[in-house]
Amino acid sequence: MSYLLPHLHSGWAVDQAILAEEERLVVIRFGHDWDETCMQNGLGVSFLWKCVMNLESTDTCCRCPSVCGILQSEKFCLSGIPVVRGYHAPAGHMTMDEVLASVAETIKNFAVIYLVDITEIPDFNTMYELYDPSTVMFFFRNKHIMIDLGTGNNNKINWALKDKQEFIDIVETVYRGARKGRGLVIAPKDYSTKYRY
Repeated sequence: MSYLLPHLHSGWAVDQAILAEEERLVVIRFGHDWDETCMQNGLGVSFLWKCVMNLESTDTCCRCPSVCGILQSEKFCLSGIPVVRGYHAPAGHMTMDEVLASVAETIKNFAVIYLVDITEIPDFNTMYELYDPSTVMFFFRNKHIMIDLGTGNNNKINWALKDKQEFIDIVETVYRGARKGRGLVIAPKDYSTKYRY
């Protein structure tokens, strides 16, 4: 799904994207398009494919099972999650880049999303401590906006999010805080370990 989002291919392009945007929040996903963390989340695409393959041969997906997960019959996947006709599989089956691509249109009035390959552009790896496979950071008017997610790391989101609405809520919160001049905003949900598992 990363092909649906704009990529920045140089350090200069990243700087310009952050500098040029005066009114909207700039959301940058640092990582690799091919990395599992960017490509999968929760149960993951590969797990969903196994779930689909485990169903009877008469059960087929409306489109690509590894992407949409919409099945034409009522079954349970291997994890025991019910998969009902006409409904998407649980949000845990979405990939990080799918979440970003799916919310891009919804949040376009107040945020813009870019993808940066940390191997192609290593300029920011040390500055922002980009050692994780997938990192989402927020910038507003050339300023890095930090967010308190309850994890202890206020600089970035360094795990794959599970839900589109959760991500929209985070972006909205960061945008509102940044518009008020805050450099650190509190996330609408606590992502500390006790709530993640």
